[in-house]
Formats: sequence, C-alpha cells, structure tokens
Amino acid sequence: MLEGKKIIVGVTGGISAYKTCYVVRGLKKLGADVKVVMTRSATEFVTPLTFSTLSGNEVIVDMFPKTTSEGTNIGTRHIELALWADLMLIAPATANTIAKIAHGIGDNFLTSLVLAIRCPVIIAPAMDVDMYLNEITQRNIKKLKEYGFLIIEPEEGELASGLVGVGRMAEPEKIIEFVCDFLLGFKFDLKGKKILVTAGPTYEPIDPVRFIGNWSTGKMGFAAAKASSQRGADVILISGPTSLETPKNVKRIDVITSDEMFNEVVRFYDEVDVVIMASAVADYSPVQKFERKLKKEDIKGDFVELKLKKTKDILKYLGEHKKGQILVGFALETENAIENAKQKLEQKNLDFIVLNTLGEGSGFGYDTNIVTIISKNGEIFELPKMSKYEVANKILDIVSAKLKNGKK
Repeated sequence: MLEGKKIIVGVTGGISAYKTCYVVRGLKKLGADVKVVMTRSATEFVTPLTFSTLSGNEVIVDMFPKTTSEGTNIGTRHIELALWADLMLIAPATANTIAKIAHGIGDNFLTSLVLAIRCPVIIAPAMDVDMYLNEITQRNIKKLKEYGFLIIEPEEGELASGLVGVGRMAEPEKIIEFVCDFLLGFKFDLKGKKILVTAGPTYEPIDPVRFIGNWSTGKMGFAAAKASSQRGADVILISGPTSLETPKNVKRIDVITSDEMFNEVVRFYDEVDVVIMASAVADYSPVQKFERKLKKEDIKGDFVELKLKKTKDILKYLGEHKKGQILVGFALETENAIENAKQKLEQKNLDFIVLNTLGEGSGFGYDTNIVTIISKNGEIFELPKMSKYEVANKILDIVSAKLKNGKK
C-alpha cells in the first residue's frame, strides 16, 4: 500500500515510545521507506539500535557528533532529510516537543527538521491527562492545527502515572491506518494551478475606533488556502482582519475594507484558474466616515442615525468578467436555504456555491462545518459535519474534477 512512500518517524521522550516500534515495523511491512529521528530523551525509553533494526536505516539523534572521532559528515542533514520525505510522523509527541514546534524552537535535530520540512506533518500527542488538558498545551495544539499540522488525537484510558483520562497515544494500528488514509488520499492534483482564496470579514469604519463588521473568523478560507497549497497549487490568500496564522507556502495579502478586498481580488483575477470566495464581505458601508471618535455628548437625543450604502458586489463582478476561471461562492441562509443559494449561484454566474448551515458545530467561529455544495449543472452534494479542512478538500475534489473536464 505504501510502496515508494518515504516517511520520517520522529520519536520523543515519552513512555509510549515503545509503541512506535510497532508503527515503524507496520509501515515497513506496507512497503514504506522509513527513517527514524529521535530526541535525546527518547533514547532513555527505546535504543536507537532498536529503531535502526526495525527501519533498516540509520537513526539520527544529535545534530552534531559528540567528538570529531565519531565522524564529521554532518553538513546539513536536517535539510537533506526534509527534502527527502513525503510525510513526517511524530509519535509520541510530548508536551515539550509540541510547545517547541508551536513556537518555532529548533534546539535539537528533530525540531530543526520540523522547521525545514516541506511535506505534511502528523503529530500523535502522548502525555499525562493534566499535562494534555493544561490550557497551554491545548493552545499549542490549536496553534499547530492552524499551521496545518495534522493531529491524531490521544485516547482515554489508564496512563503511566496510574491516573485514568485522556492522553494515551493512539494505538499503533490506528496511527498506521491514519498514515495510510492520508498518504493514499493525498493528492497533488492542483499542481500548476493558481488559486485565489478570500477569507475573513471586512470592517467598514464608522469613525477611528468603530466599524461595521460580522462574526467571520476566516477559518474556512484559511482551511481552503492550506488544502489548496498542500495539493500543489500556487495560492494567493486575501484576508480580512483575523488572528489566524498564514498557511505554509501561501502568499497572503491583508485587507480591511470591502473596497480593499475588491481591489486586490480584481488585481489577481486574470492570472488565476480558480477563485474560492470564502470571505464574509460586508454588504453595507457607512456613507460618511467621521474623522474623530463620535462621543455621546456630540449626539443630540437618544438615537444615532447611521446612513449606509451598498458595497461593491465582488462575486457579481467576477461572474461578469470570467475568462474561464472556476468561481466558487459561499452562502449562509436562515430560511429557504437551497432556493436562495441556487438563486445566488445563477445571478452571480458561479460554478459552485457552498451553502453553510448555521447551528451547533457549524458556521462562524467553529472548527467544523455542515455544508451543501450546489453546482451550476444542478448537482447537489450534502456533506455531514466535518472539519473545515475536510470541507475544503471536498470542495477541491469537485473543483479538480471540473478542471480535468476542460476548464482553464
């Protein structure tokens, strides 16, 4: 199943390092070429010789030899290995190593390798329950997810400390299955294509401290940009205000207002193959922007009247000026959802529209979504609740198929 796949397995200093022996052996049996990298702490649990025997390759622990008598052929091994791999798996990943990766610390060979790696990275956390549930660890894991790392969630059960709770590294069979599913489903079908993605809200200023905005976090658009890049596309991400980190290998342009987003989208439109408009662009903007902060004492009476004007309709403009691009829009409706989405699809000359469901676990702020994708030719794809990254890949599956069928 994994014939020809090149996998780096990183092992850090946790008791579940012994399980990783079975992971390495399993990946080898499936045909993968496996190279193991260990932290110095990991060698306290399993010897490098064990992993070398199981993998059939040299095991790397230190960046530099202890003495020159042990060898000098070091060079830039972490760079060479980073370019070699199709996938990196870190199992177990301790709280310490997760924290280092999340903050860009490369103080050993493994963490330096992660900083240089170009391929996807899968992380299998393993630690005691209180360490795992600590808000710092949870924030670090969340940060890694935003950076594009894939996480194999730990399991609940009896831990090495004797406590019972979440923190056990996933069993070897589950990790191997995760790796296989990812590698076999991982596609480079968008290589050579240029994709423009918009994300986040726009802010329409009232005065220097107030604005009209919406609840969009940008998570869906950032997931689409990340997935597009991982599948080989050259990606431009135009984002409204958001705290999200830029996905790896993605060109990001920050904007604030709807006019700024319009100008940037139009600037790149003619040179792209696909546009995914996942941003929540404001429909209205104040007619007048006050140069100084409006104070209560400046207002007569109890009410403030704010006159609004319509913003430029970016999707409509793109639909009217298409030159072979595939155009994907988004809709969020609270009533007559399918009917309204179809109407928007037709009026704005879209190829696909992604209808968001507003509810528990779906919509603004969530890491998951429940969507229905409607195509120009009437096909409807109803998706169950899944992560926004998974939704992004479902959208790209449909876009990729259309590209193969003769689009630009």
